[in-house]
Amino acid sequence: MTVQAFLDARDFLLRHRTDYETAYRDFEWPVLDAFNWALDYFDPMARGNDQPALWIVDAATGTGDPYSFAQMSERSSRIANWLRSIGVVRGDRILLMLPNRVELWDAMLAAMKLGAIVLPATTQLSPDDVRDRVQIGGAKYAIVDENETAKFEQPDLGLAQKIVAGAPRAGWLAMNDGYAASAAFEPDAVTHAGDPMLLYFTSGTTSKPKLVEHTHRTYPVGHLSTMYWVGLQPGDIHWNISSPGWAKHAWSCFFAPWNAQACVFAFNYARFEPKVVLDALVKYQVTTLCAPPTVWRMLVQQPLASFDVKLREIVGAGEPLNPEIIERVKKAWGIAIRDGYGQTETTCLIGNSPGQPVVAGSMGRPLPGYRITLLDPDGAPVEEGEVALPIGADVTRPVGLMTGYANNPDATAYAMRDGHYRTSDIAMRRDDGYYVYIGRADDVFKSSDYRLSPFELESVLIEHPAIAEAAVVPSPDPVRLSVPKTFITLRQGYEESPALALEIFRFSREKLAPYKRIRRLQFAELPKTISGKIRRVELRRREIERGDDATARMPGEYWEEDFAAELK
Repeated sequence: MTVQAFLDARDFLLRHRTDYETAYRDFEWPVLDAFNWALDYFDPMARGNDQPALWIVDAATGTGDPYSFAQMSERSSRIANWLRSIGVVRGDRILLMLPNRVELWDAMLAAMKLGAIVLPATTQLSPDDVRDRVQIGGAKYAIVDENETAKFEQPDLGLAQKIVAGAPRAGWLAMNDGYAASAAFEPDAVTHAGDPMLLYFTSGTTSKPKLVEHTHRTYPVGHLSTMYWVGLQPGDIHWNISSPGWAKHAWSCFFAPWNAQACVFAFNYARFEPKVVLDALVKYQVTTLCAPPTVWRMLVQQPLASFDVKLREIVGAGEPLNPEIIERVKKAWGIAIRDGYGQTETTCLIGNSPGQPVVAGSMGRPLPGYRITLLDPDGAPVEEGEVALPIGADVTRPVGLMTGYANNPDATAYAMRDGHYRTSDIAMRRDDGYYVYIGRADDVFKSSDYRLSPFELESVLIEHPAIAEAAVVPSPDPVRLSVPKTFITLRQGYEESPALALEIFRFSREKLAPYKRIRRLQFAELPKTISGKIRRVELRRREIERGDDATARMPGEYWEEDFAAELK
């Protein structure tokens, strides 16, 4: 079928934006064979379209003019032609490490037009992380911000070409040169909807991240569910407070808003300041806002009612929102924050949809196109269990589900066993059909909306010569929900001391990206099972019992802020 099937599905959800019952009952995923979202949907939609598509504002100066859909189409075609001229071909993998700058969107569209595969990467990665991403992801090219190029100056990295966005760098190709290429782009072959398009790194229970594979069908088309959840409409100015390199950025800064022909708004600041963000909401007349709970908890500390916002829809994702936060925002602005739920492996699965009652503490109901079941450990349906998607031969596979973990058939088979994709998240279904999030089935946790793998952090920590064993668990924090804390057993010949704690914090800063850094540590013997496995559940329980406001140090415990002066 043609792109018309995609447009029909999109228009159906826009028409029934506030009619959940009809949308959920009658929506059908479009069946597409040959489909390239950038060429078949975006370019025709953008032709002669002077409506704003992307608006990036610098917080310090307040400058930044919107780019129209027509401009984004032309810019990306020029970059696609230029990338082809330097050797990029269909199927090549391009690592993309850019902040919120127009080149990020240009490169994404250009890669799609070429049939290349994008590996998004956060600018917070360390040089060691970069090497892992390039090698695990099989990247042949890298497009990197001018301020991040030093991380790629490594021997034997294996890249065919390195491309810099911004100021030129010796030994790098300049992306700026690409804008002189032809604006008329012709594909070299047909793109099939099932062709790979994105490879996202996701934390898991192994030391190295897995690669989630999405296609020209699963992400662009799959995010019709996200468009519906947010409640986007043509002409909206949509702000998603999320960092590039993570799936949530593509969710709500690319596919969902542009599916609705809304304008993506990005606000670049050096440091998050709640009042500055609220002032920006007013000044730029943002109509829809998506923010993680950490941001909402900071915003409600301000006098919200004094900010004359033009918001119609506000949503939160990443972790459950405290009902008190929802109530305070609703009292100030007259609208409720609507929770939603999804994964890197999927688009938005469950959400409190527009125009429907918001159940505080609930992540909502299944979104159009998704059938949700809860399973016990034996695979039997239950009212409280693991969130799962039926994918058997007798059901329609949801379009927004990944194809699998690239180069990892065992992990794919485990996640998609017995006719279901299993999320490893536990939820409870209420009698009214709303779902309540319970927690992770494994040890992965979130800190400031970043998903962290304890095993990955532990694997780095035990590289320190003093550390024999390490166990990382979340420690409650009133602002960030939780922060990474490690319990440490020392090697023979070492003794616990403030000096050693400081050394370990410095080691963590050197080896880990900022969002992964250990914020608290405690020298202690680790509780273990009879078979010798670390009982992380006991360590987590100890931390939970401390409470959010517990600031007293336990014996042998140190916090990063104890060494604020030394760590400057």
